[in-house]
Amino acid sequence: MKKLINAPEKVVEEMLRGMEQAHGGLLRVIPEVSVIVRADAPVQGKVALISGGGSGHEPTHGGYVGPGMLDAACAGPVFTSPTPDQMLEASKAVDGGAGVFYVVKNYTGDVLNFEMAGELAEAEGIQTDYVVVNDDVSVEDSTFTTGRRGVAGTIFVHKICGAAADDGKDLAGIKELAERVNANVRSMGMALTSCTPPEAGTPIFEIADDEMEIGMGIHGEPGTARKKIEPADSIVDEMLGKILGDSVDFSGAEVAVMINGMGGTPLMELYVAYARVAEVLKNEGVNVYRMPYIGDYMTSLEMAGFSITLLKLDEEMKGYLTAPCDVAAGRPF
Repeated sequence: MKKLINAPEKVVEEMLRGMEQAHGGLLRVIPEVSVIVRADAPVQGKVALISGGGSGHEPTHGGYVGPGMLDAACAGPVFTSPTPDQMLEASKAVDGGAGVFYVVKNYTGDVLNFEMAGELAEAEGIQTDYVVVNDDVSVEDSTFTTGRRGVAGTIFVHKICGAAADDGKDLAGIKELAERVNANVRSMGMALTSCTPPEAGTPIFEIADDEMEIGMGIHGEPGTARKKIEPADSIVDEMLGKILGDSVDFSGAEVAVMINGMGGTPLMELYVAYARVAEVLKNEGVNVYRMPYIGDYMTSLEMAGFSITLLKLDEEMKGYLTAPCDVAAGRPF
């Protein structure tokens, strides 16, 4: 294992400390519980958005904390859900009296722990609600889920609902909007290599140099097929075919497109993939709204691979998608 770290057991703690030192004007860290919150939290009268999950997917989740997106993010150990206590402390730190909304990726530990945190917060007088994002079309059930996994489409929920909360939408309105985004977003990923969690010290799965895994999850969960590497256009065609053939009718719609790197994929290759995505969408009568989002949004440590996400937009979503935000991940939108 070759990693730029000091000690495997200190990786998350030291990452959070570095984020706070680098972005102190935007966020602060509650180190006892590994929680990142907006520097100006709590914002009175505003619904607070909280997300979180295992570390190793950076810039998700802490990179999206700030005005226009999340109010807090809970950082679990690498690929391990944060605890209900972390989520409760995050809720208390950001509640401005209008309630707290949890954006939860559909992984069993995340869902159970956020549900428990919501019960604990309600007992302390904090109104809560949540959405479970399940945008991955690859498999119906997986190693860590009942139902479809939550992957890069979650970032669109963060952005759109974060902007809506800053705009003054109430908790019920945020819930409705989050469910609407989730109902219209679909993703699929693939991997060329494995990745190595620091404390494990070994790759989480083995894959031959001439192989790829289609439908791979962000924690290394198996996909739909392992096969010999194919040209980029063929890979895109297979993934887009699955997305376009799912339950959302994208034909004639305006869509937000995300080409998400898994952490070890050169930007050159992401643009090669997008060239084919743009061609296929044009041929299918699907209109790309504004510009695509291309880069590392939700990674899997140093895994080589990428995912495609399409979000079918309505007018309200478009307004919130393009609203300003100020987060540590830079200017991702």
